[in-house]
This record gives sequence, C-alpha cells and structure tokens, in this order.
Amino acid sequence: MKQKEKISVLSFFSGGGFLDMGFEQAGFSVVWTNENNALFARMHAEGITSWRKSKGNGVKAEVFNTSSIVEISPNNIIKEAFPNGKPALFGVIGGPPCQDFSSSGNNKGFRGKNGKLTKTYFNYINSISPDFFVFENVKNLFNNNKHRRRLELILKTLEDRYFIEKKILNSIDFGVPQDRNRLFIVGIKKRSVKPKEFVFAWPLSYKYKNALTKYNWPNVHKFQNGTQMPEGIPHELCIGPLMLNKENERKVPNGIDYFEPYSESFKTVDEGNTHNRSFKRLHRYRYSPTVCYGNNEVHLHPTLPRRISVREALRIQTVSDKYVLPGDVGLSYKFKMIGNGVPVKLAYRVALSIHTYLEKNARIYNEAK
Repeated sequence: MKQKEKISVLSFFSGGGFLDMGFEQAGFSVVWTNENNALFARMHAEGITSWRKSKGNGVKAEVFNTSSIVEISPNNIIKEAFPNGKPALFGVIGGPPCQDFSSSGNNKGFRGKNGKLTKTYFNYINSISPDFFVFENVKNLFNNNKHRRRLELILKTLEDRYFIEKKILNSIDFGVPQDRNRLFIVGIKKRSVKPKEFVFAWPLSYKYKNALTKYNWPNVHKFQNGTQMPEGIPHELCIGPLMLNKENERKVPNGIDYFEPYSESFKTVDEGNTHNRSFKRLHRYRYSPTVCYGNNEVHLHPTLPRRISVREALRIQTVSDKYVLPGDVGLSYKFKMIGNGVPVKLAYRVALSIHTYLEKNARIYNEAK
C-alpha cells in the first residue's frame, strides 16, 4: 500500500451520510455503506452525490447494501466492499439507532429492538476485524449505569485485540451551533500500529471549548422584538447567521421545505423559549438545543411565525448547502433523518484525529517511509 492511498472505511447505519462526509473531508474513502430505511438510503444517495459534485468529485454516491444489518454475513460485507481483496488498512464507522438508550426514549437499553443493534455492530467488529472503528451514540448509553455495565462487557470482548478509548463530546465545543452531547468510542487494532501504549489525542478546539459557559448568551426575548447580539459570541455558534439575511432563500435547495403554520402559537412563543415540550423557538443569538425531530416537532424559526426549514435544519447540523435532498420525500422523513445524523463539523474533527494518529503510528505507513 502506498502512503498516499486513502484509507478505506465501511459505514454502518449510514443514514444521511453526515458521519461519512466528515470522514471524506478528513481524507478517508467511504467504500461501502448500509442503510435499511429505503427513503433514508435515497436521500443519502442524492445528498452525497450533489455534495460531491460541488467539490469536483464525479463519483456518484449510493448505498451499497439496503438489507437489515442483521441479515448480512460478514463475508458478504467484505466481498461487496473489497471485491479485489482486503486493503492493508481499513476501518468501520457507525452510529446504531439510539432510541432505546436515550433518556427521552423508552430506555429499554440492550433489550430493545434498536438497542440490540449496538451489540450487532460490535459483533461485526469482532468478525470483520477492521484496523480501527468508530462508534457514536447518545451519552445516556454511558451515563446510565445499567447501560454502561452492559456496554463495558461487550467492549471487553474486544480488548485483547483493540486499544479502546471512550469520550463524550459536545458539538458546540467544535464550532457547531448546537448543544449536542454524544458518546464516541474509538478502537485501534493493536497489531496494526507500532506503539505498545495507546495515546489517542481526542479533538480539541481551544476557541470553542466550554462554549456553553464561557460566553454571555442572551436570555428570552419577546417574539419579533428587536435585540442586539452580545459582544464576544462567535457568529458561527449562533442561529441567526444561518437563517437571517439569506438572499433568495426560495432559490436555495430545500429552502422552503417547511411545515405550513397552523396555530396561533407560532406567533406567541418568545424568542429563545426552548423549555416547552413542543413549540420551542430558537434564538437568533444563541445555539440550538439538540436537533432531534419527531412527530413534526421541529424547532420554531427565531423571527418568523413558522417552523424552520429543511435547509435551516441541515445548516444547524453543519451540512453544506450543496447537499440537496429530493423534493418528493415527505418532510417528516427529511427532518427525522437530519436529526439522526452527526454534525459534519464534529464528524470531521473526530475523523481527522484518527487519520493523524494512523499516519503517525500505523505499521503500513511506517513501513512505507
């Protein structure tokens, strides 16, 4: 393997491909994807293809396998991903469905239908034996004692072969305008790297570190009442620049994809009031709460009497405007897929940390020098 060849990645539970985009930006090559939801798979293909075209990449995106992950054998995955044989270095990434671990979900944990897919994911790590893996899920999988104990037992089956690190990362600490804590687990196969000790440098942004407490965030304001942006808050952490003063929004793909307002509540909820169970209105000079949409409960626009659009939700997830979703897919499916994704900026930073580690420590790279 030549040093300049891109490291191959298999993507499980690919969804809209936000995690994949972060890895592509960091220099990896996503060679195999799996998404069982047919509409998500279609949106993934169209979104990633349009994004790649904008970057001069003519490789059409497609979800390589749309079967349920539990129905695919490890051998078939390897044959589909690497028809010419396994490369010297490859990885697996994925974020299994999190509803059974979420503090706002049913909390069935590993007994739930979706929770069992986390065990399935790690079973594939054992059988496929990638050189590295990345696992992403809600923080409650680690913070809940019952879930964490079961997770630790599963990870113990990998410890003989993998260095493993776990960390909860908040997206806002990496320049994402969203308070979104997620658990990341990184594993590196011991025999694939030279060091006997695993010293993995998790991504860190000194500019945004502790963003929730370091800035003077404004309070709630009356809807459509003028307010000034406090000094010292980075514009990129605020909702306003993503949604206000955007020219010709009707001409932006997915720019007018939003639910038509039907209630007087769209006009009465204060700007920045995100404490309600529903009808949470964003503040133009604050970050968004976690993007997690279901039952049409999409956040309200800070200054307009409507819910935010698909494009605005994508921007909160730091997805490029060049990522375009098909117009004939229902809004509920679009918002659900968006809410399931990893913010691209955070995915990129995690991917870059892994790429940097492998460049310095992977045997294949060291032997090529």
